[in-house]
Amino acid sequence: MSQRGVSTKTHGVLDLATSGTLLAAPGLLGLEKGSRAASVLRMAGGGALAYSMLTDYEFGLVRVLPMRAHLAMDAASGAFLASSPWLLGFAKNGPRYWVPHALMGAGEVLAALTSRTR
Repeated sequence: MSQRGVSTKTHGVLDLATSGTLLAAPGLLGLEKGSRAASVLRMAGGGALAYSMLTDYEFGLVRVLPMRAHLAMDAASGAFLASSPWLLGFAKNGPRYWVPHALMGAGEVLAALTSRTR
């Protein structure tokens, strides 16, 4: 079996960039404060940042979460994020309400599938 391509260090950089992007996106996109679309992005960003800080990799502060569990959380979070506009009914509000969720969610799943566990 071949080894996955993305190192844990690179994955950590992606985690920080993704978390920051998710947290900033509602304001940058002009999404209504308190809307489901904005809340999902902020919760996904905050959650990813929190479990990244607990992950046993180069960017972890309290290294208690195995990388394999981190990647499983990335995949689950990404799948929910990508599907949330339709599950929660805000896709009908227009592309700026669903495109960021779909793209960032797909990116999280891709990162989970291509990252090394050590």
